[in-house]
This record gives sequence, C-alpha cells and structure tokens, in this order.
Amino acid sequence: MKLEACPVNLDEANAFVVRHHRHHGAVVGHKFSLGAVLNEEIVGVVIVGRPVARMRDDGMTLEVTRMCSDGTRNACSFLYGAAARAAFALGYKRIGTYILASETGVSLKASGWRLIGETKGRSWSRSSRPRVDTHPLDNKLLFEATHD
Repeated sequence: MKLEACPVNLDEANAFVVRHHRHHGAVVGHKFSLGAVLNEEIVGVVIVGRPVARMRDDGMTLEVTRMCSDGTRNACSFLYGAAARAAFALGYKRIGTYILASETGVSLKASGWRLIGETKGRSWSRSSRPRVDTHPLDNKLLFEATHD
C-alpha cells in the first residue's frame, strides 16, 4: 500500500502527537496540519505554523512545529515533502524545522531539505518571566526547504 496525504484539524493532530511523540506535546496554533494515511489509518501527522524565532517570522516563512509518526516506514519523509509542497502552493517561500542535534535528519534529507545551521538549546525561562521547561534543552539543527 502507498502513503496518502489528508488534511487533519489541529485537535486531531495534537491528539496524535500526545499519543506518539517522544519528547513534545500539543501545540497551541497552526497554519495547517496534514496526516499520512496507510490502509485508511493515520500513521503520522505534521503540524505547520509560524516560525517560533522572531527573526525567521518574515511573513514568507513557515515552520514545522511538530512531526510525528507511529514508526511507519517513510511516513516522516512523506510528510516533510507534503508540508513543503503545501506551503509553497500557499505562496510561502521557505519552510523550516528544528530537530535535536542527536537526531540524524535522514527524513529531512530524503525530502530534499538541507541543513542550514545549528542553535544552542536553552531554557525559555527568564527572571522576568519564569517558566517550567518541558522541552529538551539540547542543541538543535535547523533544516529548510525553499521554493525557487
């Protein structure tokens, strides 16, 4: 059988993420979400929104804020490709995502995304606005696909 893409609403995508993601939970908002379907069952989701980093939020860039699969072969690379095509069809010029530096990025590379940088992992908490960190504080790799 072949993977197929389908639209999913944010509640459905977040429910999948809560059930299957290794180190992240639900997100608050998004521009769009897609599912990967195999044998009439959702086996992965991608949630795409505005970039988290202010410097990347230029109105022409989107960001994959969650990528999650149940382990189905090629589901992640399929969804990265589908997310990029959808973003470009909507008129965006770039789509990016951050992964942990300890991850290989093989699904991103297989989808034609390229590594463009590394950023230090750090806490969101500041003395002026204390927060409890629920995400990994490891260094991150930034991958991006562009529409030429």
